[in-house]
Amino acid sequence: MGMIIDFLHSVAKSLPEVKNPERPPSAKERLLWTGLALVLFFLLYNVTAFGIRHQAGGFDFLQTITASRAGSLLTAGIGPIVLASIFLQLFVGAGLIKLNLQDKKDKQKFHEVQKVVAILLAFLEAAIFVVSSRGFLIDPNLYAQFPFLPALVILQIALGSVIMLYLDEIVSKYGIGSGISLFIAAGVSFQIFSQLALLVFGPNNSVLAALSGGGATALPDALLVLLPFLFTVIVFFVVVYAEGIKVEIPIAFERMRGFVPKLPLKYFYVSNIPVIFASALLINVELIAGGFLPKLSPEEAQDNFVAKYIGYVDPGTNRLSDGLLYLITPIASGGLRTVDHFNLLSNGKTPVNGIPEWVHALVYILFLALSSILFGIFWVETANMDAKSVANQLTEAGMQIPGFRRDPRMLESILNKHIFPLTVLGSFSVGMLAGIADLTGALGTGTGILLTVSILYRMYEQMEQMKMFELYPTLGKMVGQ
Repeated sequence: MGMIIDFLHSVAKSLPEVKNPERPPSAKERLLWTGLALVLFFLLYNVTAFGIRHQAGGFDFLQTITASRAGSLLTAGIGPIVLASIFLQLFVGAGLIKLNLQDKKDKQKFHEVQKVVAILLAFLEAAIFVVSSRGFLIDPNLYAQFPFLPALVILQIALGSVIMLYLDEIVSKYGIGSGISLFIAAGVSFQIFSQLALLVFGPNNSVLAALSGGGATALPDALLVLLPFLFTVIVFFVVVYAEGIKVEIPIAFERMRGFVPKLPLKYFYVSNIPVIFASALLINVELIAGGFLPKLSPEEAQDNFVAKYIGYVDPGTNRLSDGLLYLITPIASGGLRTVDHFNLLSNGKTPVNGIPEWVHALVYILFLALSSILFGIFWVETANMDAKSVANQLTEAGMQIPGFRRDPRMLESILNKHIFPLTVLGSFSVGMLAGIADLTGALGTGTGILLTVSILYRMYEQMEQMKMFELYPTLGKMVGQ
């Protein structure tokens, strides 16, 4: 494994890179770079790849988590980037890759190798989308004229993800927050507004359609149609409340005796990172498995061992069904009305094994929450958020906890009593909250809303720290300051 990592590292050295800024970018520059990245993202998001004729549904959750859109240049989105990080973190955690992520050189090597792996995965995922026809179909007329068309579509989709990789670097170094988080929030926001418009003005199952029917049930039917929007608002406020929960530890400055500020540790200590990684892992399992599992009708799957016990792809929905892998796939309402959605959750069963949909929901939520704990612990280690790293940072800043001697090991021991439990509980809670929110059928999916609110909350805090609202009063008015 060491030779492979060294080879990938040498390849990374030949790739273009986004240089670190020579000076800290100003607030105006950060806003400009963030805005430009968003413009490029929406261009890629709304441009259909050349050679694609039809875009299919059924991939709302996949598109939410990976900031992607089936059939567009961002068909794979940030999926390869997140999956590369997941693979490398798991390999480092298992000791298969000998890298000390506390060391600056090893950490730099980790990020450079991750870039190469992400590019390789971009081509792999693009090929899986094209070969399995998941989410879109290639234009048969063009294919008859250009036999190399599938390769061209693969190249377009892969390059879309590579562009996202570099946009993520640009935003992280010159913009506000993380590029990956920004693109997820942008994609979810776009989905929420487009779905809300369809909910109100659409030709079927909309508020206008219900009201135009007239009769005594017109108003109740219209309100029933708006239930997904109501759930969206409820999930929004629950996440905002959870984001405000903190544990405060008193600290003291060595040179400022009598001044005892508090170190706030959020209950969601690692924010939404664990659920991003956990969700990305689950949907990539579905994507990759879907490229290899048989595509069968429920009748054909009855006598197929692989289909019955591992899973198969239903041609009607283009999603996994039945088997063990189905149990960890996200909940999909498929555009059903709220009443039909909850009826499916309570009474629905898979066609082959008869797995109750509520069992599927329970297994999925638990798996998502437990996976979030694993990725939360990994992230704390790789992002220098563990007790040892925080203790060293506080000691270097001349801080200590009142009543204890100024010793990093003592500080680490005290911080570990708070940081490790917050990492585990916060990661588990954010996973559970995301999973339960998905069951509501909220616009943009429950996980998407949770991620978007958390991302925007973090961006708000960063902008406040940069004094952007003081520099740009109009921006402050937009967020209610």
